[in-house]
Amino acid sequence: MRQWLLALACALTLTMPARAETPWTLVKAYPHDPAAFTEGLFYLDGALYESTGLEGQSEIRKVALKTGKVEQRRVVEQPYFGEGIVNWGGKLVSLTWRHRQGFVWKLDDFSPLSTFRYEGEGWGLTQDARSIIMSDGSAQLRFLDPETLTEQRRITVTWNGRAVDRLNELEWVRGEIWANIWYDTKIARIDPRSGGVIDWIDVAPLRKQAGVTDSEAVANGIAYDARTDRVFITGKNWPKLFEIRVGK
Repeated sequence: MRQWLLALACALTLTMPARAETPWTLVKAYPHDPAAFTEGLFYLDGALYESTGLEGQSEIRKVALKTGKVEQRRVVEQPYFGEGIVNWGGKLVSLTWRHRQGFVWKLDDFSPLSTFRYEGEGWGLTQDARSIIMSDGSAQLRFLDPETLTEQRRITVTWNGRAVDRLNELEWVRGEIWANIWYDTKIARIDPRSGGVIDWIDVAPLRKQAGVTDSEAVANGIAYDARTDRVFITGKNWPKLFEIRVGK
């Protein structure tokens, strides 16, 4: 994703013990566009919504779950590098990586509504029905007012008292914040009150099953269907999206 940071990211892999003890089972695999450099993902009303990155290749998409077919798309024009997305009401909110520029779109047709600004980088988004939650590549998560998109507060994510940085794509699951860790196959289950990591989910077997070998094809994409308790996992340029059942 960001090749100039690869060496640094490899050097900053989690040094604290991070046993992934949350059990999960694979339910099904679905087609996924291998050209999609996935940055954001969520599930809503039977469809997946996905954002892709890279300058000149960034899009917001509505995707059919079973076929992987792109049913609707919106190009994010250059020079922007598209990042995380989240729904709020009848709107879709999206970030860009280094331009400090966010966009608000109509959810039903992806037509533009407004823009907003933020400090630092934009990485992932999710929401807890009260606030929009944003990652910026650090160990901090920002909570934004969903109407004004201004910052309300922050938490620092920690494991055994040490900060966990490189928080990437986010999803709200069963009252927890789940986060991909850039260049890691572990997903952090985060307490939204304290920022402490409750446990880890290791999706390394899914990356292997996806058949990707490029270092940039990292796990990045978590979507949750709360009605049926289904979790969907994918990654950058993965040809598959996986449905898994995760233990509590």
